[in-house]
Amino acid sequence: MEKSNFVDQIRIFCRSGHGGAGSRHFMRTKYNAMAGPDGGDGGRGAHIILKGSSQLWTLLHLRYFKNVLAEDGEGGNKNNSTGRFGKDIIIEVPLGTIARDEETGEKEVEILEDGQEVIWVKGGRGGLGNSNFKTATNQAPDYAQPGEAGSEGWKVLELKVLADVGLVGFPNAGKSTLLSRITAAKPKIADYAFTTLIPQLGMVEYRDGKSFCVADLPGIIEGAAEGKGLGHRFLRHIERNSILLFVLPADSPSHKKEYKILVNELKKYNPEMLQKDFVIAISKSDMLDDELKAAIAKELPKKVPHIFISSVTGYHLSELKDLLWNALNPSK
Repeated sequence: MEKSNFVDQIRIFCRSGHGGAGSRHFMRTKYNAMAGPDGGDGGRGAHIILKGSSQLWTLLHLRYFKNVLAEDGEGGNKNNSTGRFGKDIIIEVPLGTIARDEETGEKEVEILEDGQEVIWVKGGRGGLGNSNFKTATNQAPDYAQPGEAGSEGWKVLELKVLADVGLVGFPNAGKSTLLSRITAAKPKIADYAFTTLIPQLGMVEYRDGKSFCVADLPGIIEGAAEGKGLGHRFLRHIERNSILLFVLPADSPSHKKEYKILVNELKKYNPEMLQKDFVIAISKSDMLDDELKAAIAKELPKKVPHIFISSVTGYHLSELKDLLWNALNPSK
């Protein structure tokens, strides 16, 4: 069920509406059989529009939405009547959704705000009726424009989770347990690797009614940037996190090596990720004495803030919240 309830990429065939043809019509009255051109313009073809919704967190509702065919505009009519516009199709998507053209890979739309509406695939313009072409030297134009064709093609919707803090670490590093302790989220927790197969979001309640969002992301393995393990399916979700919290278990054989592997995978996937703020949390620290903590601290990079925590006992979890909040709000 965990897999089926989270969909972060779908492929859709989209076709916007064709514009209606302009009318080629001449007015005839009781007293004037040749009163002049009065053909109206054709209606615009329907757009396909993406709309952001903060109530959605997955593309699951679009899983079987394989063909989006928008309505054509109606043709123009006599008496300079414009044809009816095609009814636009509005597709609601979660915040953090990117729309791409499948063939070119080009990013076309990015949805980041609740209620944000962006025309994704434009409908064709309606053609001009013959009344638009009347001039002093051409009193009775016998032609009108056809409607403009809509656009069509295969498109890709891709979700990148929006969160302030992303938990990064090897499988079974204690990320899910940490999320369950500092937020109200209830991720699946078990004593084996890859318990988390999808991103889990939780809100951390901070002081004075303040809060920030934390994402528990599937664990990295060495070679993830080349697609091993959950590969790119995981790595793209940390591109939007402001801060990356590296969770290293206290019983790791080499904290220095583990941190280096994690950073290297991020660099290989997207070097820009190294511009983010990093914080290191040594999890499961209830099993450490002061001497071991000092030894581990020497292995860690000096420029990256670190903290020893225990999700089981609650050790230093309040201090961790302070550290993350101050990193997110350096001027406050």
